[in-house]
Parts: sequence; structure tokens; C-alpha cells
Amino acid sequence: MPHHIQPPESDLIGLDPTAHAGRYRPHTVHTHYFGFQIPEAEIGCYSYIRYQPYFPLMQGSVMIHQGLDNQSVLDMAHLDYSMTLPWPEVNGTTITTSRGYRIEFLEPGKKARVTYRSADGRAAFEIEQTALSPLVGRAAVMPGEDLFSDMQPGGSEQFMHCVGELTLHGKTYPINCRTVRDRSWNQDRNEDRRGRFDLPVSWTPVYFDDGFYFNQVGFESPGSQPVWAGLLDPPPAGYPGFLFAWAGKGNDIRDIVRVERNVTELHPTLYYPLAQEIEAEDAQHHIYRMTGRALSGSPIVAWPHAFGYDSVYRWETDQGQVGYGPCQGLWHEAYQHAMKQIR
Repeated sequence: MPHHIQPPESDLIGLDPTAHAGRYRPHTVHTHYFGFQIPEAEIGCYSYIRYQPYFPLMQGSVMIHQGLDNQSVLDMAHLDYSMTLPWPEVNGTTITTSRGYRIEFLEPGKKARVTYRSADGRAAFEIEQTALSPLVGRAAVMPGEDLFSDMQPGGSEQFMHCVGELTLHGKTYPINCRTVRDRSWNQDRNEDRRGRFDLPVSWTPVYFDDGFYFNQVGFESPGSQPVWAGLLDPPPAGYPGFLFAWAGKGNDIRDIVRVERNVTELHPTLYYPLAQEIEAEDAQHHIYRMTGRALSGSPIVAWPHAFGYDSVYRWETDQGQVGYGPCQGLWHEAYQHAMKQIR
């Protein structure tokens, strides 16, 4: 089935918290995620607005990690994330938060300028992101989000060329990467477990040097003999093992029908993947194989009852293509307890 392409105006859905005030639940969220990577400096940035229109308030801002020696969110190179912030100021296509973080959609659906300056002056960046792929639509991204449909939940993901500059602790780094942006609207991020699984889930978008891109979010393949085998239940029979996946080049989007993901190395104490292999098949039966390794990684601020991480990965296909991108994931207590049992 061809992927739906979202209209440009979807970038601005949900910015007026009064539009559906009577229908919002306390756990309804809209989001804007813009990240970037500086692989040569082992730096990854997670910048985020999580709108909670029921109240209305927002949480978010900027998290920057460098290297792999980050045992806690407090080990990050820069942590500026607040759980309760006032609703951002919205002026046309510009969104400005109270934490010095701003998203300006220069051309909705195609181009955005994102700027940030911390209150203490220890971190600042200005980046421009320009579309490399269509604004691909999606619905649920987290297991269990699809249980409420009356609010017409939606979302989008798009690979971007990101150019700019980061200043971090007095040092300046040029930014020139191919990355991904993501957003959700009217999503059901209830903290109840409901339809969620005990398996860890990971998102692995990557843009390769020849313009090929690949994107999936899903579980490790039970057939790869993951470390949790025998301790956690695999996805139910008939479940594809991934929540969504697509690949492409330019405007040519290809539907992915099979993903086999094999984690080959875990962080010794935090249990997130340091190395993994992916084999995927598209609807035309083309096979894609790639291996990846983390250059940087850290726990990130997530739900109180879940562990979340962000990392920067270098990927290489069996054809020699090289690419970079974030690998992000989340799990609940069953996986954590299983890992402590065997480690």
C-alpha cells in the first residue's frame, strides 16, 4: 500500500489549544521533533516540543549528548528539559518557547529554521533543515497509541539536510548532516500500559551517502536469538514485528513488508543497543542489509515508568553505502528486570 504524503499545513496542526478543547484528554499530545548529529565529534542532539493541549502546557527543549560515557541523563553534555512549561508563543508559522527554543517554518512541509540559546549561554545552535524526502504520513508510533481513534491521530516523518552551527561549552562545531524530523498530533500517549508490549522498541532512520533512505520502528526479531529470548513474550502471532517501515530515494517511497532486526551488542549497564544488523524487504522483493554501530548515546528524559535512550549511529549496507542517523528506543520494567536477571 503506498504511503500517505501529508500536506504541508500538517506542520501546524494543533498549535491552537482551544480548537478541540472539549475533546482533548489529559494524555493527548502533539509533538515537534528536530534532531541533528555531528558524527565526527560523536555528538547527537534531541530537540523537542511535546504539546499537552488539555491543560494547556508543554514540556521539552534540548538534550545534547557526546560519546558513550553517559550513564545518566545528568551525564549529557547539555540537558535543558522541563516537564511543565507554558504553551509556546505562536506567531504565524513561528513557534517560540520560554526556554530559548524556536521553530520557524520557512516553508511548511519543506524547510524550517530551528534556533536555541540556553539561559546560561553554555549551549546554542542555529540550523536550517531542508527536505530530502516527502512528508511521509504515519499514525501510531508507540505500541498502544492506536487504541483511541476518535481524535483522528496523525503524524509525519521526513528526512532533512541540516546545516548550521552548534556552540557547546565554548567550542563551536559546524553542522552538516542528513537527519530526520518527526511529529505527531492528537496522539494517545496515556501512561497506562494497555496495548504495549514488554519488548524494547527502537527507531532507526538513516540517510545514506547515495541518497537512499531507510526508516523503521519495531522490535528485535525473535528468530535472531535476542538476549530476552525465553524471558519475554514475542509479539503475538501474525504481528509483523515492526510498527511501520519505509524506504526510498528522492520522491520514490517504497513500502517495506519485512524487517528482521538483530541486536549484536548491548550497552553493558544500560542495555540499549550498541550494534545491530537489519535485513529488510520491500514490496517489490528488493532486499536491504545494513549493519550499524553507536558513536554516541545517552539515556534521555522519558516517562517515569519507562527507560528511553537516544544515540547516533553509523550504518553501512552490504553494497558499501554509508549513512548516519539517530537510534532511539524505549522499554518498560519487564525488559529491565530480565536484563538484570541475566547480566
